[in-house]
Amino acid sequence: MSAELGGQSGLRGKLSHWLRGRGPKDTADDGGREALLLAAASAGLPLAPAAHPAPGYGCSCDRVGCPTPARHPVSFAWQTQSTTDRAQIERWACHQPQANFITATGMVHDVLDVPLEAGREALRRLLDSGVEVGPVAESDDGRMLFFTLTRGTPEDEDEWWPCELDCHPETMDEHPGLRWHCRGSYVLVPPARLPGDDGQAVHWVRGPEHPLPEPLTLLETLTDACARHAGEESDRTGAPWPLRH
Repeated sequence: MSAELGGQSGLRGKLSHWLRGRGPKDTADDGGREALLLAAASAGLPLAPAAHPAPGYGCSCDRVGCPTPARHPVSFAWQTQSTTDRAQIERWACHQPQANFITATGMVHDVLDVPLEAGREALRRLLDSGVEVGPVAESDDGRMLFFTLTRGTPEDEDEWWPCELDCHPETMDEHPGLRWHCRGSYVLVPPARLPGDDGQAVHWVRGPEHPLPEPLTLLETLTDACARHAGEESDRTGAPWPLRH
């Protein structure tokens, strides 16, 4: 597998059919999606099936007013269901050909989730500085996901940092726009389709073959980029950077 999954033109071509929302009969024969899921599992990311985009309500769960369409697990037991077992993931991929997948954080890995513009700036700076950056995914709805090692299980529960740090006033100034997905959280894992007719998706920028780094090696650069872009957005609009949840 190459360093950049996006560079595999054959695999990318197969995936384009699935990402355009083709039906179960077409997607069942598409090996590109399954290959990416198995690559993520092989890298140690525990996976579980998630909802997918659907007409009408916008989410396959059929919940009226679903707050996170196509972005949530199918089962309430997703934390215990999440696995890296190849055979299980192959069964899920075969029997649920339209399903997105989530990866449960706080077990093996965490995810630093930042606004897309800030993430792209931070990624350039980190790579230019020679910092080891692990897998990175982009979500076309405006977020960038940096996959890192988990912080483990601190002896002091007060050391647990919550997800969606940007929704807590006491952390807003220090970590504007940053969400740290750890224990009890999850993110969509590529390839994933988002609701809408414009083909939005979640895709790898740097694939899961890259080793997971320590999160603190990325945090300063990420928060600095978030603060810079939050300030620029505030200067342009006169309002704080809009938060996405």
